[in-house]
Amino acid sequence: MSANNRQQLLTFVAIGAVALWVADTLVREPLVKSWKTRSARILELRRSVARGEQVLEREQAVRSRWSGMQTNTLASERSGAQSEILKTFDRWAQDSRINVNSIKPQWKRNADDYMTLECRVDAYGSMSGVVHFLHHIEKDHLALRVESVEIGTRDTTGQQLSLGLLVSGLRLGESEEGAR
Repeated sequence: MSANNRQQLLTFVAIGAVALWVADTLVREPLVKSWKTRSARILELRRSVARGEQVLEREQAVRSRWSGMQTNTLASERSGAQSEILKTFDRWAQDSRINVNSIKPQWKRNADDYMTLECRVDAYGSMSGVVHFLHHIEKDHLALRVESVEIGTRDTTGQQLSLGLLVSGLRLGESEEGAR
């Protein structure tokens, strides 16, 4: 092979190598990166679809629970809700045979579509009475939440307990109730 032919062959090989390197850098690497990005996005979307299907399968249970929550909220007008909560505490106290010293209700606006009625309750009674009272609060149909509980003794033998509670009740706004 002549030197001129060899030089042309080496030039073509060098140009071919540079062309392959440029093709790899400018074409193959972006395509591989794009492929991996799309694969990750497809995987994310499949997971999202699976979560959505699970939510759809639980739709009836979630809707019935939400409906139950809405019907168990406090009355829509403030005075009615406050009266309802005071009567309920009185009923629980009578059933549990404990004495309620005071109930201090206070309204708090948490958002545009709901409010809470926080009640500070101070009571005293026997251990079983206090337990029954707390059980009534937890098991009642009203949308109540026990925020804090303080229990102490009133006598040296521990027969009489004092109870301090902070209970909040949920009241949905008119816009939320009217929409349902």
